[in-house]
Amino acid sequence: MSLTDSTMMPLGKKAPAFDLPDTVSGEQKTFADIAGPKATVVMFICNHCPYVLHLIDEVVKVAEHFQPQGIGFVAISSNDISTRPEDGPEQMQVFAESRGFTFPYLYDESQEVAKAYDAVCTPDFFVFDADGKCAYRGQFDESRPKNGVAVTGAELRASLDAILEGDMIPGDVQVPSQGCSIKWKAA
Repeated sequence: MSLTDSTMMPLGKKAPAFDLPDTVSGEQKTFADIAGPKATVVMFICNHCPYVLHLIDEVVKVAEHFQPQGIGFVAISSNDISTRPEDGPEQMQVFAESRGFTFPYLYDESQEVAKAYDAVCTPDFFVFDADGKCAYRGQFDESRPKNGVAVTGAELRASLDAILEGDMIPGDVQVPSQGCSIKWKAA
């Protein structure tokens, strides 16, 4: 496991388009399909990463809290399944169902979507405002496996609360996420 910091997409950048299969419903999903009227959270995760496993239950709680308020959520896995078969679409479906995902879990086989979002680690979080522009990118909260800090989703929650209140997202919550590197395909 290689600890990697997110690269922090430029604020204001338009959400890159995608059209990916949802491993649970079997349907193709685009950004427009999952976008919420007030904001949209795009998160890059995978099934095996200890950083994802550490916080995924709280991620589901955050989604359940904010979805009724007009925030769309989607998770995307971009790992190369030739080196990480446990991150394949069938296992993604099992993972999403066992964790109670209330949002699509999309498979980015080509890895083009991860590249378009400048995603480099799992988990990696991006929040886009109602106009589809990046308003937040960074960590879920300060908790990491074994650091003793409770998993709360504080930074993501604060960002979404700010958007719902029509406020700017505070700069002090724009901290890079940390996690396992995305498993890129060999060139």
